[in-house]
Amino acid sequence: MKIYIAKRLAWTLVATFFALSIVFGILTLSPNTGQMEASFHAVQKGGNPDEAMEAYRERKGLNEPASERYINYMTNVATLNWGWSTTRNQPVTTALATAWPYSAQIMIPAILLAVTIGFGLGLYSAMHQYTSIDYFATFIAFFGISIPNFWFAIVLILVVSVWMKDLVVLGIPLEPYVPPVYYHTGVEFISLKNIQQIILPIIVTSTAAVAGQMRYSRSQALEYAESQFVKAARAKGAGEWHLLIKHILRVALIPLSTILVSDALALLWAGATLVEIVFQIPGIGLLGYKAIINQDTALIMGVTLIPVFLALIGNLLQDLAYVWLDPRIDYGDRT
Repeated sequence: MKIYIAKRLAWTLVATFFALSIVFGILTLSPNTGQMEASFHAVQKGGNPDEAMEAYRERKGLNEPASERYINYMTNVATLNWGWSTTRNQPVTTALATAWPYSAQIMIPAILLAVTIGFGLGLYSAMHQYTSIDYFATFIAFFGISIPNFWFAIVLILVVSVWMKDLVVLGIPLEPYVPPVYYHTGVEFISLKNIQQIILPIIVTSTAAVAGQMRYSRSQALEYAESQFVKAARAKGAGEWHLLIKHILRVALIPLSTILVSDALALLWAGATLVEIVFQIPGIGLLGYKAIINQDTALIMGVTLIPVFLALIGNLLQDLAYVWLDPRIDYGDRT
């Protein structure tokens, strides 16, 4: 097992190297609008556009050959020197350290909701197939999978900021109880105001994840709902929740853990980026978006490392979870 884990960690380094190389190549080949903007401003001010472009390239470090810039960057990454963000005027590591708590406070509750609500609805729906509860859960799943996160976020902003503030229930206006639709950074993380302002982003982010986990868990549960061991447990007088938790969920967790690590993390990361842009949450997603718009190469590469690490480490933890969930699986003899 130790050899297998060591090899997987080594593969993590190799996969990270290839991911960074691909992103670096894309950024190198993409047109640089900053040069054109520098030339345009120089012409407006009566300056020399060529000199302005050359000064811009020198300031950004683009006057060096691409191969030399690539080697320097990879060396800096290996030594944990991830470069300097020109747009934020600070080290990339500092920018990431500042932004990640804002993303974590959205992603962690969304993942917990996806697991608890998604698995719970899926398992319960499988045990009550073709009932009104099953149809309701299926509707929620298709609704969550079908609607785009950014559109749902905009609709919630419209509903909360415009319509709900004008509603009066039992003579009491709802405006004091309506959560803010845009994020305010001056609020402490552990406070009621912060909880109020992350409610909408968490709802939007978790919608698709809950729907996906619900559909997968329902499908897996249906495979075992009529199995012989479930029928035997039911004949012995086992209750419904006992069947769901101890018998059905236990055997269904292996494929569900695969889906949770691969699909949920990818879905939440992509969805959280759009949510942060819409709600203006200064997290990793908004940081990466602004870095792409401003062509801040060092910051883009730093932001790229985070989902790569999450996916690779998540897959390793997934394989280790297989052994815990099913003792028959053994990686000890793997080469």
